[in-house]
Amino acid sequence: MSTIAFIGLGNMGGPMAANLVKAGHRVVGYDVVAEAAVAAALAGVEVAGSARETLAEAEMVVTMLPVGKHVLAVWPDILQGARPGTLLIDSSTIDVDSALQAHALARQHGCLALDAPVSGGTGGAKAATLTFMTGGSAEAFDKAKPILGKMGKNVFHCGDEGAGQAAKVCNNMILGISMIGVAEGFALAEKLGLSHQALFDVASTSSGQCWSLTSYCPVPGPVPASPANNGYKPGFSAALMLKDLRLAQEAAMASGANTPLGAEAARIYALFEGLGHGGDDFSGIINMIRDKSVGRG
Repeated sequence: MSTIAFIGLGNMGGPMAANLVKAGHRVVGYDVVAEAAVAAALAGVEVAGSARETLAEAEMVVTMLPVGKHVLAVWPDILQGARPGTLLIDSSTIDVDSALQAHALARQHGCLALDAPVSGGTGGAKAATLTFMTGGSAEAFDKAKPILGKMGKNVFHCGDEGAGQAAKVCNNMILGISMIGVAEGFALAEKLGLSHQALFDVASTSSGQCWSLTSYCPVPGPVPASPANNGYKPGFSAALMLKDLRLAQEAAMASGANTPLGAEAARIYALFEGLGHGGDDFSGIINMIRDKSVGRG
């Protein structure tokens, strides 16, 4: 089995690294947060004292970091310790430009790279059911696929460098917009005296069907596993949804795309976060939509 360096052992990276350990790989990890490193060690990850120390015998590296500036700060240090031909996989959700810069850094050091953001949230990370959207060369994808398959259920090669991040921001813009639509539908149904279950039964089997409804329903009851049945604990936080919606808007402005609903979704989630709900699951947006004193204008 492979020796894999894993940098970023937080809510997503920690379970992902643990699944690689379960699959029989040796995983050497690092995180700046001591608590995350301790949790990873309990799951069988060998914790190193620095990012570069994880590279001693690693054949590939996975990074799962908050934003693009963190990736671009860590990758140069990693690459100083990486052997030529090492594969670097970045599963962070970052802007396309930062992803392209990371690929360029890898090329300069004779290494392969893949941008491979994920969808599926912390539940998918723990259950190894994530979807990976990847961008890079066919050689990098072929080398990475067996490893990604130990952390996820679906692994897609979306195209050349940056294509994985492009797919991620498009997908999550759709998700953010659709969740607001589903929440508005349930808020209206409540005013009209229609039960949650009745609307779910109809919409989930007709033209209103979508993932935000059938897998992540924003009201308690119809989908027992949804965060609505657990006090809207994430899951996928509203703050992360806002981050992704803003990345989508940056990409839209850079490319000249017209995304008015994406822009409105970003505005609504910014308001939700501003009211102190950034740590709630993003499906909790229904609670703000019900409140007629906010969200107008």
